[in-house]
Amino acid sequence: MKRFFRSVFFALACALLLSACSGLRVVDNDVASFAQWPNATAPAPGSSYRFERLPSQQSTLPQSGISGMELPQDQLEAMARTALDKVGWLNNPSSALFNVQVSATTRYAQRNPYNSGPGYAGFGGRGGFSGSGVSIGGGSAGSFIGFSLPLGRSESPLYLREVSIVVRDAASNAVVFESRATHSGVWN
Repeated sequence: MKRFFRSVFFALACALLLSACSGLRVVDNDVASFAQWPNATAPAPGSSYRFERLPSQQSTLPQSGISGMELPQDQLEAMARTALDKVGWLNNPSSALFNVQVSATTRYAQRNPYNSGPGYAGFGGRGGFSGSGVSIGGGSAGSFIGFSLPLGRSESPLYLREVSIVVRDAASNAVVFESRATHSGVWN
């Protein structure tokens, strides 16, 4: 009977450990939009616009980003043009009512800047010393001594991405709409 319970426990432990690696990947984005349209109403379909570029966006070559991940401004504007076409806006630079500016950036960040270096003792820790292959420390759960192989640290990088669109009234140059979407994740 003991053998049966031991094998059932082992099977459940294996299933639990394997299921932890097979979970769904969650892609979450934060989007914030702000509008101050003239007359408090969004423009009707048929409104005209033109794209406006900053000096740094004048080049048609990709911006210097992380391993060439930045899109050329022409491609960003083509994607924005598709979205604006869906709401009925017309790209007419000569008689535009609105100036549209789009941008996208990707930045690389250190995965977790808070758990590196001396003084970090893990969960519930208050500090400690970590050497190559040996850890000694103490914290709210007591003290510990640990030994490990000095394999080094290999953390996944963190990528921060942001896309924004700013719409200005062509006559007054006042911002009438702004939307920004941000995402951070480990996948390139």
